[in-house]
Amino acid sequence: MRQILSLTRKELDSYFGSPMALIFLGAFLAATLFAFFWVDTFFARGIADVRPLFRWMPLLLIFLLAALTMRQWSEEQRSGTLEMLLTLPATTGQLVLGKFLAVMLLVALALLLTLPLPITVSQLGNLDWGPVLSGYLAALLLAAAYAAIGLFVSSRTDNQIVALLLTILLGGVFYLIGTDGLADFANRDIAQILRAFGTGSRFSSIERGVLDLRDLLYYLSLTGIFLMLNVLSLQSLRWSQGERSRPFRRRESLVSGLVIANLLLVNAWLYPIYGLRADTTAAREYTLSATTKNLLANLQEPLQLRAYISKKTHPLLAPLAPQIEDMLQEYALAGRGLVTADVVDPTGDADLENEANQTYGIQPTPFQVSGRYEASVINSYFDILVRYGNQHVVLNFGDLIDVKPNRDGTIDVSLRNLEYDLTRSVKKVVYGFQSLDTLLASLTTPIKLTLVVSQKTLPPDLASVPDTIEKVAKAMQEKAGDKFVYTVVDPDAPDATISRQQLADSYGLQPFAVSIFSPDTFYLDMVLEMEGKTQVIYPGADMNEATIRSDIEAVIKRNSSGFLRAIGLWTPQGRQNTTDMFGQPQQSISGWQMLSQQLSNDYQVESIDLTNGHVPDSIDALVLVGPEQMSDKEIYAVDQYLMRGGSVMIAAGNYRVAPDPASGGLGLTPVDGGLREMLASYGIDIQQSLVLDPQNASFPVTVSRAVGGFSVRDIQALNYPFFVDVRPDGMDHTHPATANLTAVTMAFASPVVLDEAKNAGRSTSVLLHSSADAWLRTDQNIQPDMQTYPDLGFPVEGEQKSYPLAVSVQGTFQSFFKGKPSPWQAAADNSPTENSPTENSTLAAPTPTPAPGDTQPVGLVEESPDSARLIVFGSSEFVDDAILQLSQALSADSYLNNLMLAQNGVDWAVEDLDLLSIRARGDSTRLLKPLSQGEESTWEIMNYLFALLSLLVVAGVWRWRRSRETPMVLAPTLTPHPEPGD
Repeated sequence: MRQILSLTRKELDSYFGSPMALIFLGAFLAATLFAFFWVDTFFARGIADVRPLFRWMPLLLIFLLAALTMRQWSEEQRSGTLEMLLTLPATTGQLVLGKFLAVMLLVALALLLTLPLPITVSQLGNLDWGPVLSGYLAALLLAAAYAAIGLFVSSRTDNQIVALLLTILLGGVFYLIGTDGLADFANRDIAQILRAFGTGSRFSSIERGVLDLRDLLYYLSLTGIFLMLNVLSLQSLRWSQGERSRPFRRRESLVSGLVIANLLLVNAWLYPIYGLRADTTAAREYTLSATTKNLLANLQEPLQLRAYISKKTHPLLAPLAPQIEDMLQEYALAGRGLVTADVVDPTGDADLENEANQTYGIQPTPFQVSGRYEASVINSYFDILVRYGNQHVVLNFGDLIDVKPNRDGTIDVSLRNLEYDLTRSVKKVVYGFQSLDTLLASLTTPIKLTLVVSQKTLPPDLASVPDTIEKVAKAMQEKAGDKFVYTVVDPDAPDATISRQQLADSYGLQPFAVSIFSPDTFYLDMVLEMEGKTQVIYPGADMNEATIRSDIEAVIKRNSSGFLRAIGLWTPQGRQNTTDMFGQPQQSISGWQMLSQQLSNDYQVESIDLTNGHVPDSIDALVLVGPEQMSDKEIYAVDQYLMRGGSVMIAAGNYRVAPDPASGGLGLTPVDGGLREMLASYGIDIQQSLVLDPQNASFPVTVSRAVGGFSVRDIQALNYPFFVDVRPDGMDHTHPATANLTAVTMAFASPVVLDEAKNAGRSTSVLLHSSADAWLRTDQNIQPDMQTYPDLGFPVEGEQKSYPLAVSVQGTFQSFFKGKPSPWQAAADNSPTENSPTENSTLAAPTPTPAPGDTQPVGLVEESPDSARLIVFGSSEFVDDAILQLSQALSADSYLNNLMLAQNGVDWAVEDLDLLSIRARGDSTRLLKPLSQGEESTWEIMNYLFALLSLLVVAGVWRWRRSRETPMVLAPTLTPHPEPGD
């Protein structure tokens, strides 16, 4: 080791004994800073990362290492000192390692001098240091490979310029061989092999923050191979060419060849193996989540993942294809043999293209490609098929990518959230394929269904219901065998095994009143126990065999992990009656197709009719958007669904957008017959006012201006205070519904205030609130007056403070109908009663045509279990299609945040937080703080000055150190050291 360090010190002295080292370091830093700030336009990107630093590293290091190694051996040969070195008491390998270590120390110093760049980025944004550290590690290994190449080339010539050019040529070949420009000329298999040999293509995953063992081993192997060739090259200079030394030459060549062959074989063996990598990003962006792994580990049938991607596609999409291929391979590994993943180009195979078109409905997407002298349209495929059994889902181009505009007018195209898109699709096809029989067969403990019935006080009209339940249960028991157990208990029987108090304590069951005036009560409930979970099945309005069987199966599916959850979506379609300026009926502009489509990505969405006063037990969560003109029975259905432990999400503003005949634009109409009074009884008050906020989003509005004495109306995108822009500081990031959101726009929102007294003992959260400068307005005029109020278009009225816009509540609720006649009794009286629980009397609200099976449900559940969940938004317009489309036209993809908020709310409502956790990893982009042009220039100049100062400090320290040392004398230590076969 002493010999190696002595030679290393000698080489470093040689570097710093002349301006050569400072010239090389200065040139490298200048090129790095230029590429970082100008070529990759760091400030224009607006992203707080250092990928521009490492993106150019494979290319810049070629020139740096070629310059550092060109004189290592060639100068020794030219000056005649090589023979002296070979006679030192050191082996050839030690001599090579000494020079190699000197070069690497200089490279490490060069990389260290680039450290101000990540420090600068960390001051301007939230930098993730994991990819930075892994990037520096990989840069050292890449530099080691180039250094080994340069040393070998230098040993084969005595001309420094020739060594420089040959090193650049050979390093350039290794770099170019894996680039897309060259690999795209070959087919997919050949291109994959070319990328496996490319030093630049190997560096791309490290640039993202993924340390792959295969990539690190490749650089180490490349280093080892060329260092071995360097040793062999120097040793060959000592060999005689006689017959006596031939066996020795063969043995040395054979050993070197075997070492090199083994290094190549190890790389070839590891290359097909995926998963040997470390994700250094803070959010583990490139690691499959536990949710995905558990889903794939529990597959019962083969799962096919196939990407249909054309080789000839848009240039911005081409770099995404390897990422998709890598992710599909991760799924294949996690599937343990049940997942097949491949990437195919259907344009080169007529059978594949026909299968894609005819069987799965996959069609090519036209992309416009512009060159320097021409523009053309390319029809290419960019789709992923997910197939399980007889179920399949296709993710097309629009589902997979995310387009973000840059400040310089260019765009960045990236995968939106590939794992989330794949996992939700896998979940959909797997859960859609699984049957109830398969679920029962896989259970380790039987399902227990218990009928709790009071035979003595059971009303006569329900006397046949227990027999119907027993008939259905016996049929299910016969089909499932010992995996389904059915029992009957009567708490009022003399030999009862359970009392009424025990029913209340264990299951929260309360008896029903026989009638509103009768003191007698009765039980008629089913309790289902399954794998440690217990759920009560309350009797519905129709207690026939089909309904009972459907209710039992729905609860079984709800408590298992193998079925899609069902979401009931209620919208006021057809109830928003508007008229034009002539009094004629006018079609509503509202719609909720985008919300329905978003929820259908993860759930089975069903349109719900509540006119029969009952929510089906198959519904896992109820979503109501813009409730208005609701009858007493519909309100009763919502109330009782919550009382039965259901989860309800309500977007309930007090106003809705409608055409304004007077202005010819849009106006606000008050909402009648909604759920405001029922929510107030729960302790949630949606106040009769609107929130305006100076922190808002843009909206196209009609603005009047005077031109030559005439009033002209223009459509302009103005900051619109009615569109409250809620930023992260206005969200509860401890709640799953808002934990991963960056911004939400609440349109025409009313304050949602929690009553502390009524919500005592419940778990509550204010999900969203406005900024501290918001104020309230009751005027329904939403047209801005920019002449009178040029800043905001509206006057600032009243107190300015933060107002709550959305809340969540979980716990025990009291029924809104407790102690009041049911809607059926009120309807029978044919007149509204004094205690009618609606905002408007039954006669005031339109009475819908009774739905089939419109019979009064059995009994009233007066109190909910503590598992009941309720989310209330003070706006129904934030998920309205018309508002979302306007937002999409003005602010690209920001409208998706509103849909994501609704999706997260449903996930929390049904306690399905697995996909939510994956979705939270979708947009992990870390943005820079907004900077003026002067501030950007200041930071850039500071980095250049720091690089210059660093070079001067290095030069000064080295010269000071040399001045305090005595020259190192090598001559006395030189003694002949014969080699075998010499």
